[in-house]
Amino acid sequence: MPDDRTYTITDLAREFDLTPRAIRHYEHEGLLAPGRHGRNRVFTRADRTRLKLVLRGKRLGFSLQETRELFDLYDAARDERPQLTKLLEFLRPKREALEQQRRDIDAILLEMDDLEHEAEQLLRE
Repeated sequence: MPDDRTYTITDLAREFDLTPRAIRHYEHEGLLAPGRHGRNRVFTRADRTRLKLVLRGKRLGFSLQETRELFDLYDAARDERPQLTKLLEFLRPKREALEQQRRDIDAILLEMDDLEHEAEQLLRE
């Protein structure tokens, strides 16, 4: 049984804690393609899923262009391999950058610990 539930822009904005303007921006960028009922946008379950993926991509550091590329591959291919290959291509440098940031933060925290101990020792003298 197909799920033909639809959503308004207000429904999605509320669910994902976004402004309707943000959703319209994603539509303008070609990431969403809602239907119309008069002047109102009508979003399907698939549109909702795509919005969820846009937000996930954003959280992972993907640009809207990168997300669009993944969607285009998904929409065009019967085989998921090209999409998965591209996903890995996008993920690897983002992971490397985050791991470097983590190393940098750890080094800074160690330096702060040293300074804190030095300051405490000077105060005790």
